[in-house]
Order: sequence, then structure tokens, then C-alpha cells
Amino acid sequence: MQAVITTGGKQYIVSKDQTLEVELVGDDRKKLEFETLMLIDGDKVQVGAPFVKDVKVKAEVTGEVKGDKIKVLKFKPKKRVNKLTGHRQHYAQIKITSIG
Repeated sequence: MQAVITTGGKQYIVSKDQTLEVELVGDDRKKLEFETLMLIDGDKVQVGAPFVKDVKVKAEVTGEVKGDKIKVLKFKPKKRVNKLTGHRQHYAQIKITSIG
């Protein structure tokens, strides 16, 4: 059984016992509950309008991880001006515990 959920402005296809990295969820919540946009169960597909009724995806936060480093170079030719900055995004690592 698979489900499509939305969090942090992105949609994810998830299944039970799957671990994935999503945008930080804020607060110090350890248990999360997501609305289901679509439910896939073998050949049977349920599409919500906008959510599938009575179906929730439950997850728990297992930790916080950092993404890859991104380097940003701002350069102005003929002025001898360049500025190099970096950014590393923080993500919450979650594990899907149940669907339904």
C-alpha cells in the first residue's frame, strides 16, 4: 500500500516503514500525522478531493540531517568584485509507521 502526502510544499509517495527527508517540521514534535492526497492499494486507486476521507499517514521523527552544501558565487566582471557564500539546508528525517 502506498500513499501520496504533502509536507513543506512538496508531495511524496510513501509506503510503510519508509524513511525519508522532508523540510523541518518545526516544534519538537516526535509524532506526525499527514492527510492523504491519493491512496494506491494494488490495482485500487483512491484520489481525494482534496484529501481521501478517513485515511491518515502516521510518522515519527527520527532525527535531523543536513543536506549537501551549495556554493553561490556573485561576480561582477571588470570591477574585481566576487563573493562566495555557501548554504546547507537542514532536513527532518521521518519514518512512516502506518497508513490508514
